[in-house]
Amino acid sequence: MLWTHTALRWQSASLLSSPDPTIIYRGRRCDRRLTSLPPEIMALITRNTASRLPLLLANHRAAAAASLHTTIPSLSPDNATKPTSYAPPPSPATSSPVGLSKTAEFVISKVDDVINYVRRGSIWPMTFGLACCAVEMMHTGAARYDLDRFGVIFRPSPRQSDCMIVAGTLTNKMAPALRKVYDQMPEPRWVISMGSCANGGGYYHYSYSVVRGCDRIVPVDIYVPGCPPTAEALLYGILQLQKKINRRKDFMHWWTK
Repeated sequence: MLWTHTALRWQSASLLSSPDPTIIYRGRRCDRRLTSLPPEIMALITRNTASRLPLLLANHRAAAAASLHTTIPSLSPDNATKPTSYAPPPSPATSSPVGLSKTAEFVISKVDDVINYVRRGSIWPMTFGLACCAVEMMHTGAARYDLDRFGVIFRPSPRQSDCMIVAGTLTNKMAPALRKVYDQMPEPRWVISMGSCANGGGYYHYSYSVVRGCDRIVPVDIYVPGCPPTAEALLYGILQLQKKINRRKDFMHWWTK
């Protein structure tokens, strides 16, 4: 630093003492020839740059090799005319897992179909008649519509049932019993809300003692509208429940965990 400062002072003194009028400073303008440095300073700068150039090139090559997304070719003369090309990533494997044959995969994919076939063909509802809709429910189970041909058999115990048909008006006093019976039913279980009173209170919607929908107490799967709904409407609701059961994928969800 001392040598550089002394050289600059020497250059400024020599320029000011020069008789040539073209190299005299005129405000902020000066001849471009003034940008040249003395030979001693140029030799010092050249020597320092030449000693650091290999280090800079080595750092640049290391950074280019460490980068995974660079397309800059190497600085070596051999690869100067050979730019690197982009290689697309390999496609994911589409083969089946090791240890499973095509037959095993087919059987696993059809387990849910067999389970759903058994479940939808053997719906055992809980006898839970609350009001006048229960008469239509009994009408559906009689000989004219014959729910037995669909595998629907009414059971007196919640531990033997997998479906609950809430037929009628649900009062505030009956709500705890409804929930208790629902909790005693084994999984999987479904609920059919039959009639306007069970759906949302119906005729007694503004009554102080009526629950405005049994879905406030238990989760409902199928809603059957009507006051009261006909036996055909309840039968249609049971058929819709069978379609919902047929869409379950319990085994496949367990297998893919």
